[in-house]
Amino acid sequence: MLINRKDIKNLIDKIHSEGKTVVTTNGCFDILHVGHVRYLEKTKTFADYLIVLLNSDKSVRSIKGPARPINCEDDRAEILSALKCVDYVVLFDEDSPRNLLDEMKPDVYTKGADYTMETLPEADIMIKNGIKVEFIEFVAGKSTTKTIEKINQG
Repeated sequence: MLINRKDIKNLIDKIHSEGKTVVTTNGCFDILHVGHVRYLEKTKTFADYLIVLLNSDKSVRSIKGPARPINCEDDRAEILSALKCVDYVVLFDEDSPRNLLDEMKPDVYTKGADYTMETLPEADIMIKNGIKVEFIEFVAGKSTTKTIEKINQG
């Protein structure tokens, strides 16, 4: 379910008041593939609720260039929300989810295993707020970029 950013802190407070935990991850999730699904399923194993922080169209264009995203933010949010492992989706306009993570203070944050605590841009936010970080291995050969390249090759 897509939730408004202004409502996210109240939602997390409610979840915490019920003695439940929250895990978050972020991304563009432009052309959803099996690598995304496995990553999100693994992420969900770390807490009771999974909230996906989804880059808005504006954010994706800023990061990936003017030809992206392929799918608009509403479509990407709806597809993510349809996955049984995803409980909520929240959009953010910035290039990085740093501010949103600082507002939310989830229990756990996941990132791809191509990062470490030393290279994680959000590491200071994690440390400051006592947020546990889990790094998840990618599925070899699966990426939106590779999917787009394959489509362009015909």
